[in-house]
Amino acid sequence: MNKSRIKICQNCKEEFRIEPEDFVFYDKIQVPPPTFCPECRMRRRMIWRSEVVLYKIKCQAPNHNEEIFSVYPENGLFKIYDHKYWFSDEWDPMSYGRDYDFSRPFFSQIYELQKAVPRYNQSIRNSVNCDYCGAISYSKNCYLTIGIYSEDCLYSATAISSKNCVDSWFINACENCYSCINCEKCYNVFFSQYATNCMDSFLLYNCSNCSNCFGCVNLRNKQYYIFNKQYSKEEYFKIVSGYDFSSFNGLASLKNKFNDFKNLYPRRFAIMINSLNSSGNGLRNTKNCHECFDILGAEDIKFTILAGLGFNDSYDCVDSGGKASLLYDSISVGLNTFRIFFSNNITENCHDIYYSDTCRNSSYLFGCIGLNNKEYCIFNKQYSAEEYKNTVSKIIQHMNAMPYVDKKGRIYGYGEFFPEEFCPFGYNKTIAHQYFRLTKNAALEMGYNWEEPKYNKYPITLKNELLPDKIGDVSDDILNEVIECAHKGGCNEPCSIVFKIIPRELEFYKKHGLPIPRLCHICRYFERIRQCDPVKLWRRQCQCAGTHSDNKVYQNTINHNHHGTNHCLNEFETTYAPEREEIVYCERCYQEEVV
Repeated sequence: MNKSRIKICQNCKEEFRIEPEDFVFYDKIQVPPPTFCPECRMRRRMIWRSEVVLYKIKCQAPNHNEEIFSVYPENGLFKIYDHKYWFSDEWDPMSYGRDYDFSRPFFSQIYELQKAVPRYNQSIRNSVNCDYCGAISYSKNCYLTIGIYSEDCLYSATAISSKNCVDSWFINACENCYSCINCEKCYNVFFSQYATNCMDSFLLYNCSNCSNCFGCVNLRNKQYYIFNKQYSKEEYFKIVSGYDFSSFNGLASLKNKFNDFKNLYPRRFAIMINSLNSSGNGLRNTKNCHECFDILGAEDIKFTILAGLGFNDSYDCVDSGGKASLLYDSISVGLNTFRIFFSNNITENCHDIYYSDTCRNSSYLFGCIGLNNKEYCIFNKQYSAEEYKNTVSKIIQHMNAMPYVDKKGRIYGYGEFFPEEFCPFGYNKTIAHQYFRLTKNAALEMGYNWEEPKYNKYPITLKNELLPDKIGDVSDDILNEVIECAHKGGCNEPCSIVFKIIPRELEFYKKHGLPIPRLCHICRYFERIRQCDPVKLWRRQCQCAGTHSDNKVYQNTINHNHHGTNHCLNEFETTYAPEREEIVYCERCYQEEVV
């Protein structure tokens, strides 16, 4: 068996370790060990997905010139077709097929094919009235939302089986929720994070099975609590009615108070629910998942973010659907997929696909773009099964004998994902920027693209500071206003500078007594992301010092049998960096205090 080995990342030049079980996986799928560290590999994949910013461009399909919304900017790099035309039989991606040229590096050739084959403007599948969404499936009446099996959701991302939710991130089976992050099976819950099976509550953090709770942390099976204090039903509603949620300034003050309150209580080193032998954060119903984040119902995976039910036996993936296995170094791979390597946007019912982009219902593809219901293709050209096998073997040998060398001197042979410099998006417009924020100079230094903001030309009709403080003072006339974003383009986000309120959105705010937001939907999106824990782990020791926390802020409520009055010696991997101010407890100490 292979021993643990230390390697130097050819991108960041930092050391990283390849463990024996990693070599077992690489041997099983017959790929060489990586030359980039896990974080750099993750960034390299993430830059290929942009989902928040939509551009108004012209459809470039034959005999079409209508305006459409697109996740791709109109920069001349790709031909963009309206998704309805793209998914039709009116064009043939096989017409772009070409022979492999053994006198040139593979990656130079695949880049040319990527630029030649048209792409769809939005990933909208089996959805109704979701025309203003970048990526959505099996949904209805959603607006600027990324999700699946959802209905009537606005400005949300990773909305799964949810209904009537606004400004939320990674929610599953939620309804009537606002500004919620990593919540599951919640109803009428607002401004909350890591809430499960909760209802009619406001400002929760890591609470389960709670109802009518306000400003609470770490509660289980509670009702009528305010800032972790029990009240009668009558007292609860009397006190809560005294808070003015309809005031923007009042709400901001409440949120600041709650953020301070949260830090008085210990945090669980990681959010793991029904997860066995796993590491990372945001794991639910997992087994043998290591260095993984925001995973639901997966098994035997590593270095992966965002994966669904039935995902297993895979490494280095981002946003993968259920019922998938043996995936490696890929992003946006859909349902019922098997053996997908170094690929982007491979959707449903695919297997044995290498170095391909935006394909579906296909198998045995190598270096293909935009194919549907095809098999045994190389560079969008048809081969017999035997020809395919022999040619792929020769191409893999050629990729190693003549690797691509990018402008920063990084070497790309077989086993590397697409080079950063081929990516069609600016780093600041991609999900990489959400998880690994960079300044423009830092991004360019690392070899990523950067897209300068192209501000909307819509004239501002309502200055941000003139917005009414209370929702009760907002009339329907606001639907006609072009509102100035409070950031005014001065942030490090792809700020839209202006925004509008749509009728369904205003109806939601008025129904729930919530003030008009001050930021455009893009800045609100990044604001939510910044509340999430990083996708990085640090080795730390439990901060339980026996009868209290290390910083003496939190007094334990019960004796912890495994260490008594002595300092807990348990260590763990956590997303909380050592310099952060939160109190972090190990699983045993946390369970003693909370459960």
